Amino acid sequence: MPASGPPPDHLATAHALSTVSQLLDVLWARGQEAAATGAIPPSQLRALFVVEGNQGTNLRALGEALGSRPSAVSRLCDRLEAVGLLRRTASAHSAREIELHLTRAGRDTLDQIRAFRRSEVTDVLATMSPVQLAALANGLAAFEDAAGARTGFPRRDPGSPAAVAETA
Repeated sequence: MPASGPPPDHLATAHALSTVSQLLDVLWARGQEAAATGAIPPSQLRALFVVEGNQGTNLRALGEALGSRPSAVSRLCDRLEAVGLLRRTASAHSAREIELHLTRAGRDTLDQIRAFRRSEVTDVLATMSPVQLAALANGLAAFEDAAGARTGFPRRDPGSPAAVAETA
């Protein structure tokens, strides 16, 4: 009788990725503290990233992307709007919908956080060999494509591992 569940190599890879994700959380948390706006809670940061990739999205779509209830998403947007990182506007397509857009301060904050995160990761990558770096870039490109297809957020960043790996 065949065993159910993912193959052992998928489980080992998932475990390794989970461990790396935890390490990235530690490194990246420093970037959240370094933003000019002050510390941004992870839930708010995720919302900013989703809105950035989908300017003009609505509350329902943001809630689906975050896996959150509409009331929680609305409160989250209230907080982001109050600190000037997000702005809500009436939809041009429907009087019942609200569109979400990053403000200039929101874009600047994400840029600052990304720059700090890149610096942290660059320091780690500097300890790896060229062969290790190439293997990592190829693996990340494949993961980014697969995760983007699953979440509905395909890659858009030309500096992403997938884009860099394709041009290498």
